[in-house]
Amino acid sequence: MRAPRGLPTGFAELDERLPGKGWPRTGLIEILVSRFGSGELYLLLPALAALTRAATARWCVWVAPPLIPFAPALASRGVALDRVAVVGGTRSLWAFEQTLGSGACDAVLAWARQPKPRDIRRLQLAAERGRTLGVLFRPRRAARQASTAVLRLSLEPLAPGVRITLLKGRGVPRGAFCLNL
Repeated sequence: MRAPRGLPTGFAELDERLPGKGWPRTGLIEILVSRFGSGELYLLLPALAALTRAATARWCVWVAPPLIPFAPALASRGVALDRVAVVGGTRSLWAFEQTLGSGACDAVLAWARQPKPRDIRRLQLAAERGRTLGVLFRPRRAARQASTAVLRLSLEPLAPGVRITLLKGRGVPRGAFCLNL
């Protein structure tokens, strides 16, 4: 069975390696990073700009970002700020699950240090129910844990760009490659 057409990432080399030739339009993606706030959003900005500027755009919600999003930088990358909402607080996984399953969002991003495997499963199901692209940023050490996410990758910043390691995805060959940014 062929993967449904994905949401273009804005990076042709990355699109070629992903199922559906882009980010999945529905489901949970895990992006593992060495530390939060180290540029993990850069890979998502072209897709977020496309989603927020679409004629039928729903919300793009950020749950518990490690830093306050800098609106002028987002706008300069084409993100429509009137379609972005930021949610803080201590119940971030609950808020993430609720927004994923609401059906009101095109994309929901969250940062979490230690969600339990059952939490990941609930988040994946909520993303499917809400027909939403969910992105969960986690520490890289989580790579040793199992995950029900539809796509999982690890990022390592490099001087010219980023090293991406594809850890999981339907029809995705595992392995690493460098993407110049």
